[in-house]
Amino acid sequence: MVLPQREVTVEKPHLLTFYWFSFNSLLPGATRGRSCFCDAASGVSPAEKLTTTHLQLLRNVFTCPRDGAQVHQNRPCERRRENRGGKEEQGMKLEEFREVVKSVVGSDIEDSWIERFFNEVDCCCSGEMSWQKLVSYLQLEYTERERSSIPRSALLDTKPQIIHCLHNKRQPTVRVLAVSHPPPLRYISVSKGGQVTVWNSSLHILKSAGLAGDLTEEVANTRRFRGWTTDAVYMGNFHKVAIATDCRDLHFVDISTASVFEDVQLFGFRSVPTALCYWHDAQHLEQPSLLLLGDEKGGIHLMRFLSPPKGLFKSRYKREKHPQRIFLPDLHEHSDMVTYSHFPNVHKEPINRVMFEPRTNVVMASSESDDTSVVFMNISLKQEPYIWKVKQGSKCFDYSESLQLMATGGCDRTITLWTRFVTSSPVATLRGHKNPVLDVAIYEPVEQILSYSRDAELRVWDISSHQCLKILRLHFPCLQPGRLLEHGNFPFLLLHRSPLLQHDQPHLIIACKDYLALLHLCDTRRGAGGWLTDEGEERRQSVDSGPALSCALYNSTLRQVVSGHVDSSVCVWDVETGRKRLKIENAHGEEELTCMTLDSSHRRLITGASNGTIKVWNLLNGLNLHKLEPVTQSEVSGFTCLHDNQLLAVGGSQWIIQYNISATKDLYVRADMTWKSSRVHKSDILGVCQCSALGVIATASYDGEVIIWKLETQGPLFHLQRKTEREALPPVDCLLFLQHRAGNRKLRNRGVLVSSQAGTLRFWSVTGQTYIYGQFLASEEPGDHVLSLSSDQLENTILVCGDKTGRIQIWDISKYGLEIPNTGVCEHPPLLQCWRAHRGAIVSVEVLDVADRLFVLIASADGSAGLWTVDGDQVGSFGQEVKWNIYQPATYKRGTQKKLTEGRTESEDVRRSEVKDRVPEPVKEGQTSEEKCCSKAHYEEKSQGILHIPLL
Repeated sequence: MVLPQREVTVEKPHLLTFYWFSFNSLLPGATRGRSCFCDAASGVSPAEKLTTTHLQLLRNVFTCPRDGAQVHQNRPCERRRENRGGKEEQGMKLEEFREVVKSVVGSDIEDSWIERFFNEVDCCCSGEMSWQKLVSYLQLEYTERERSSIPRSALLDTKPQIIHCLHNKRQPTVRVLAVSHPPPLRYISVSKGGQVTVWNSSLHILKSAGLAGDLTEEVANTRRFRGWTTDAVYMGNFHKVAIATDCRDLHFVDISTASVFEDVQLFGFRSVPTALCYWHDAQHLEQPSLLLLGDEKGGIHLMRFLSPPKGLFKSRYKREKHPQRIFLPDLHEHSDMVTYSHFPNVHKEPINRVMFEPRTNVVMASSESDDTSVVFMNISLKQEPYIWKVKQGSKCFDYSESLQLMATGGCDRTITLWTRFVTSSPVATLRGHKNPVLDVAIYEPVEQILSYSRDAELRVWDISSHQCLKILRLHFPCLQPGRLLEHGNFPFLLLHRSPLLQHDQPHLIIACKDYLALLHLCDTRRGAGGWLTDEGEERRQSVDSGPALSCALYNSTLRQVVSGHVDSSVCVWDVETGRKRLKIENAHGEEELTCMTLDSSHRRLITGASNGTIKVWNLLNGLNLHKLEPVTQSEVSGFTCLHDNQLLAVGGSQWIIQYNISATKDLYVRADMTWKSSRVHKSDILGVCQCSALGVIATASYDGEVIIWKLETQGPLFHLQRKTEREALPPVDCLLFLQHRAGNRKLRNRGVLVSSQAGTLRFWSVTGQTYIYGQFLASEEPGDHVLSLSSDQLENTILVCGDKTGRIQIWDISKYGLEIPNTGVCEHPPLLQCWRAHRGAIVSVEVLDVADRLFVLIASADGSAGLWTVDGDQVGSFGQEVKWNIYQPATYKRGTQKKLTEGRTESEDVRRSEVKDRVPEPVKEGQTSEEKCCSKAHYEEKSQGILHIPLL
């Protein structure tokens, strides 16, 4: 259940009527939807546990004077009128509420259930519960449960509207386009024979015209088009339709006036254009636009129109009744209006689909080639293309940028799902069609896939569960037993966003032969504000196929895992089962979410974004509690929250900014710039880490500097590491304080801070004299960086590293970093486990202590997060269909990853020994400058800029 951004209140005289109706309609046997509230001990929500009698008793307790928390069952309350008259209600603390609930419901009720219930209701984290808050919470839960009980599998109309297009002259429709500007919504269909037909929103024909043929074949002032069309695209800022034909030309048809007429013909292509795509900036129509063409030889043509307000090409001087004809080699004469470029041999077969992603300037094209089925290519050619290989190629594909998901279909009668940056293996293969798949579309609002096969069968698939939700066989009048239907190259037109108008319902148009079928979809468009209200979200949404992760953390108080995604969404997961509890969408609008942390109570989440914005959220219901004042628009890269809820934020501003989020009731919290951090860091700060036992924090910047700060004075103490004038240092990827060591009087002067830099891990002491108490190269391959670190909190016996290649390493550090090394070569600690957990970079690792066992939370840039044991066995991925039980190892996903430590060859051991020899030696206490210059260790250390300079 997801709550709106403000509380919903109910007048008290109608409360009991509402509750009796809700319980009578929902509890005795009605279908119950999913709720955010679920505790492992009891497994039921308040709507299931509380009866109308319980609610009557609770109301009496809340509205009557506190007299030993007595519960009056049948006696009316004497203070009820005073409360209705406007006096402030009395609130209950957690302990008092626990006693009341046990006296009302029963003493056998679990304390964990009551605490969870209290936290859910206390959405503002005030520490008190009132009757009005309880009313608002229960009403929202009952409303959500009733709404979510409606089945959502019936996505499509069972009786589509089927229209015959007589103007096609029995030729199939190649493409159907939608035009919404100027209103109202219209459709344009292009037949294989070149007939252009304009329809209204009810599929009534408004006008029709045919393409012009060759001038040499003109008879009686008419020219018949004798070719076949291959594709068409609507150019919204020109109000024209571009149509490709097998005559190796493009026809530009004007539809802006009452009549449809052909304006320009561009001819002379060396190969037949087979697929078109057009993009323009809808917010800035004067900006250059892009027309993409895929041809039969696998090449991609790119035409950029530089001045859309002036037109496509230079106009001819005298007005003629015939369309303007432009020979492609003469296009340089229009260089101030259009530019042209050609990328040959992108595919080995004719291109059948072309798409464009403007945010990254990536052209996406597909073909029926086994080797180049789908290609994602940057138009700047500065990056290597992504190439997907599908057996028998791809006849169609669709890509969702928000989901970072691609779906392909082809002659093998399957739909294959792929993630954005993984080409080696698909996410899933959906089987069920009996004929080749002609078209596929991703329906983003409900995260489902629509596929259409040659036998006119339409299927609806769920993305997360990979199940077929519905099968609809379209009975077109042209269907004949034993004969396959004739289709154009592009049967689908799915409208669920632009160019839909506000009052238009999402729908789907399918073209078969010379018929059109209109099917209405359920209206599931979401409102603004980032709240996801779909009942099936928990079942449909999965981190495995979702957008890339930027961070993740574990909430030990609520036993939840929180994952942050680059698309500015936040997901809250139950660590004991892996199921989703809550999702917040558009937390920072369209900006990338970069970092997050918890407050002192572990009930609030603080998130930061790439544009400098910081927000505070209630973890139990997704309520946005505070918006913190951004100092600059630079990226926020890290947080640390002090014990008194003083938040410290760092990032591209190079400052340490403080916010007081302890007891503020204001939505907007002002920034506190009292920290003496101005101009101390000379580059962007990449990370911050706190050590409460020593009263210090450590910050690391892009230029390799590591600075220790005193919390008491809010100023810098000294540099652990500073760049030299001769050579810069690589960036520090992450920092980690070993809290157990710092809190132990015998160990706090040892290596308590771990830093990661270019794959090298260093153990630092931050008290007294500053020393390196150990360093080693954790990465075996050059260029591999350790991006995240974690250790067990109780004893600091293990160190978990996640690197850029998706590999996890667990080191035994129980005896490491406790003495200043004296040997010439710095030894690495024993390696306990090593395995490849993800295909993408590891953005976050954290050691969890759950159910008296140690687990490792791993989040990756490939879009998935999962739970593993310290032995390298996978518990599961958050969002998977089958839930695990963390108390029952039999429910874990065992044996899914091959450990790299098993069967390691002798050559690999030799290579590891060579790697550790490359690690620079530590600085020795009492060593003179001459001795340093004569030592290999000093040379290597100096090249890395390791200096120990106290700050005055």
